[in-house]
Amino acid sequence: MIYPENFEQKIGFDKIRDMLSEGCISPLGKKHVEDIRFESSHGKVQTLLNQAEEFKQILLAGKPFPNSGYFDLTPELKRIKLKGTYLDPETLFDLKSSLETINNCLEFFKSPDSVFYPELTALTQDLETEKDLLKIIEGIIDDKGMIKDTASPELRDIRMKLHRKQKSIDGRIKRSMTDARKAGFAPENAEVTIRNGRLVIPVQAANKRQVHGFIHDESATGQTVYIEPTEVFDLNNEIRELENSERREIIHILISFTDLLRPKSKQLIYAYDFLGQIDFIRAKAKYALLIEGVKPHIKPATIFNWHNARHPLLYLSLKEQKKTIVPMDLELNSRNRILVISGPNAGGKSVCLKTVGLLQYMLQCGCLVPMEEESEAGIFKDIFLDIGDEQSLENDLSTYSSHLLNIRHFIQHGNRNTLFLIDEFGTGTEPQLGGAIAEAALHALNKGKAFGVVTTHYANIKLLADEEDGIMNGAMLFDTNELKPLYILRSGNPGSSFAFEIARQTGFPEDVLDHAASISGYSQIDFEKQLQELETEKIHLAKEKETYGVADNFLSEMIEKYERLIDELNTKKAEILEQARQEAREIIAGTNKRIEHTIKEIREAGAEKEKTRKLRKELAEETEKIIRVKPKQKKKKTAIAAAVNKALQYLPGPVEAGDQVEIIPYGKTAEVISLKAKYANVLTGSVTIKIPLKDLRKIKDPGIAAPKKSHKASGSVMSNINERAAQFKPSIDLRGKRAWEALEDIQRYIDDAILLSVKEVSILHGKGDGILRQIIREYLQGLDEIEQFSDAHVERGGQGITIVRFH
Repeated sequence: MIYPENFEQKIGFDKIRDMLSEGCISPLGKKHVEDIRFESSHGKVQTLLNQAEEFKQILLAGKPFPNSGYFDLTPELKRIKLKGTYLDPETLFDLKSSLETINNCLEFFKSPDSVFYPELTALTQDLETEKDLLKIIEGIIDDKGMIKDTASPELRDIRMKLHRKQKSIDGRIKRSMTDARKAGFAPENAEVTIRNGRLVIPVQAANKRQVHGFIHDESATGQTVYIEPTEVFDLNNEIRELENSERREIIHILISFTDLLRPKSKQLIYAYDFLGQIDFIRAKAKYALLIEGVKPHIKPATIFNWHNARHPLLYLSLKEQKKTIVPMDLELNSRNRILVISGPNAGGKSVCLKTVGLLQYMLQCGCLVPMEEESEAGIFKDIFLDIGDEQSLENDLSTYSSHLLNIRHFIQHGNRNTLFLIDEFGTGTEPQLGGAIAEAALHALNKGKAFGVVTTHYANIKLLADEEDGIMNGAMLFDTNELKPLYILRSGNPGSSFAFEIARQTGFPEDVLDHAASISGYSQIDFEKQLQELETEKIHLAKEKETYGVADNFLSEMIEKYERLIDELNTKKAEILEQARQEAREIIAGTNKRIEHTIKEIREAGAEKEKTRKLRKELAEETEKIIRVKPKQKKKKTAIAAAVNKALQYLPGPVEAGDQVEIIPYGKTAEVISLKAKYANVLTGSVTIKIPLKDLRKIKDPGIAAPKKSHKASGSVMSNINERAAQFKPSIDLRGKRAWEALEDIQRYIDDAILLSVKEVSILHGKGDGILRQIIREYLQGLDEIEQFSDAHVERGGQGITIVRFH
């Protein structure tokens, strides 16, 4: 049950219905828009939403789906049920176009891609292509809607004769016109014309007896008469007879075709209903793209778990003004079924209430809604609404009386399958009594296990929400510094009306406000203000906590990476030292052999001076070679040669701030930022680390010295990380993008995810031809940081979404 009767007008669905109708391209689709009805069957709602979602995917993938020829021939098919009736050529042409469209739709859903559109394909289950019927129509009518000469042998003969007669009469009438002009019976500029369907020549009235023929007409002034010459009169009669014969033959052809069509009319009416459904579903899909509508998870229960829900009409209005809408979250379940929203006037309470009613109604009418796909929505059998002024002079109803009648209806018919929406609950009468009645009514609705959203300013209703199970408070937040509403709904605590702040902002007299405060009590005003400030501060702290959490995770990851790097460097260092020791042993062994050999030669030479000097020179040269350790051809320098060359860069003296140094354990260069006790803070790359002075060695220009950077470097890095974390979203939508655009976007997105230590992300690429999915997955396979990736659950997008998990 939907209550009241003007529910759609109050909630704004009538405007959505109008927009859907404008999106249809045929009367067939518009009729389906008019027939939109609220559904309470979980299976039916699922089917309607799946149809719209599937067509949205067709549009996003840019598939070549038929978009013309959506004619409604249903009235004509019903008319020709009587024998002897027939379709005129214009209707036959529309039949041809629409049958081509129907056949093209059926062919689309028989293609391999149809597996991605099961609900739409199911609509074609009992339909068959009418190719034979189309061939017959194509033999009768051409692409311009004219009956072909070859439609029948008789028609071809008639038209050939007609063509010859017309050609003959054209020549004769032109000669008659020329003779009349030469004789001066007709003006020089006169031309052959038609009167009463006959070819005639204009002749001056004074000379009408000079031309033999039949007068068919005269001009308005009577100065010109239009004569059909005698010599063409008989020919014109013959042409008229042939034209009548042509008309009779065309009717005969159309009657014969209609007799063939009549037995198929029932099947064709069903096919045209399918065409109307497709037009209607496409209009819903196009509107979903306009408002960024999606299909949330539909549960066969009464539940709300909405994330980033937006009012579609407000979204479009603000979008035109280049403004951004503030989305809302809503969670209602068996434990908390009723939400009492309070807060300042013009703070968004009524908009939240209308958003709940409109989106729930849209869902149960089969329309996609603007919220996150991960949201969960339930199914209600009744939606009751009390909003606005229902004053009726005819029925002698005041505003408050109409509200009471509505609330009475809610209490009498509300149950666990009911959703009720009440705006400004309790207003319209004396506040204390109105508040008491509203409190009792809310208690009764809660007792009936109904779900609902109400807005109010009454304190007793806020207190009831705090005290009674099943009801909870919610507040529209207000910026007490800027004195403006934030339009953010926050569940858990009641909101303040901020009557004094708003009055002060409008320029209300301060002395009057002071008097009002003394009447109401300053403590109450201060309490509400502090409550709101605490809530605002809570949101601010939550955002800061999230930011610092991301930074902390990043730093933890960086520390882990550097510890792993140190382990790798120590292992490499040990390997290099062992290699150096081995080479040193080989050098020393070779040197010892050379010395022993030299001593032996000196002894054998009898210590001749010249021979001794020569041997010593050779030994000195060999020693110099060993010191330099020249590399062998086509090989790199040994570790000892590199160490010797590097040693030439070392500078004596203590390390000071600003010096370029080598971090001995790691073999890395760095710049000294500051000194403290036995430690130094050094900058290597873009990271500042603390190193013992004993592990540093001052060097000359190392060639790869760390780039100089201000002490604000680390701050800017953290700022950049915080900014990226704030803007990062756990999912990215690449649908509709070209392959190279999508690849660039996904590379940047994955880099940010790795930088921010994100564990899991979703990539929405759509199903389509699967090209985007393939390109993205080929890229992901080459990344070591990714643990695995897979399709999303079937109910959450299946092959249209890739879930990526990181190490």
